[in-house]
Amino acid sequence: MRILHLNDRLSRRGGADLHLLGIIEELSDVAEQCLAFGRQDKGLSLEIETRLVKGLEARTEHPCDLDTLIESFAPDIIHVHNVMNPSVLRKVALKGAMMTVQDHRTFCPGRGKQKLDTSVCLETLSESLCSECFTDDDYFKGIWSLTQSRLNQLKRMRVVVVLSHYMKEELIRAGVGADRIHVIPPFVHGFSTPQVSGLNPCVLHVGRLVATKGVEDVIKAWELADTGLPLVIAGAGPERAKFERPNIEWVGWVGPEELSKLYKSAKALLLAPRWQEPYGIVGLEAKFFQLPVVAWQSGGIAEWNPEVLVPWGDLDGLAAGLKRVVSGSNKSTGYNENQRHENMAKLIQIYRSL
Repeated sequence: MRILHLNDRLSRRGGADLHLLGIIEELSDVAEQCLAFGRQDKGLSLEIETRLVKGLEARTEHPCDLDTLIESFAPDIIHVHNVMNPSVLRKVALKGAMMTVQDHRTFCPGRGKQKLDTSVCLETLSESLCSECFTDDDYFKGIWSLTQSRLNQLKRMRVVVVLSHYMKEELIRAGVGADRIHVIPPFVHGFSTPQVSGLNPCVLHVGRLVATKGVEDVIKAWELADTGLPLVIAGAGPERAKFERPNIEWVGWVGPEELSKLYKSAKALLLAPRWQEPYGIVGLEAKFFQLPVVAWQSGGIAEWNPEVLVPWGDLDGLAAGLKRVVSGSNKSTGYNENQRHENMAKLIQIYRSL
């Protein structure tokens, strides 16, 4: 079995990137693989064949020459991962590709099912409805057209894989056939369980520092909880410049080795995403370290069972849950390592069916 993976980048910077690397590693004994990507983190390489193909990293229509690669590698299966360039999606859909959908960009032109007033969007996309979430008409017309183009090509894929039942329901409402959508949750990859000493306990938040990830609400909930523990925030992004508080440590983006130490030393992971979270892989990572998770009900988060789950937007509930966890009245249910084998078996079965 020969599998050609297409992704925007070769990286370890996000949960989706690590999940792809985990899939590639798990397939090493059952398939010959090639990963094509549009850009690459410095110093990162794989044991399988890799190709840099400019255009795979583009988020809008952009030329991308895949024909030479497809002809030379001759894949049995083309598996599209985090690629948003409509011209790529159009080309590989015609070749019978499958696609894993990691986020909202194929069915929501806005802020990840979050309205302009920051409330949750529970509606099916339509041009008139979605336009209400934008203040710039020209920008909306462009992003609406781009989203429609991505969605139209997604509908032509032979198989669509999503990480959560929440994502499946969103795609069904957007018009993707339910019989072609398979829910295969991610698993933890790239982390160790180090012995940690000399690190002070803390409340931890991990994620990109953007408004949709809710870093402002994380800070508010931590302040309300008044646990006496410092807040450590691991991530990078534009929201960093907005906040300065005593007892907050900003460590920036850190790789799995350093993040493992933070997970191991923390008392709780705090999540308050304003968008509807497609899955929330950082929560799964925390449970790998038996670290309790306190989170809002958002998208697919409930599907991996955080220790404290409160209604979306309930800051007081989030703070109260954090206080209970830190005081020791809530323990993590831990991580089911069998999930890796079970979910890979599902994916391999899909490959074989194609």
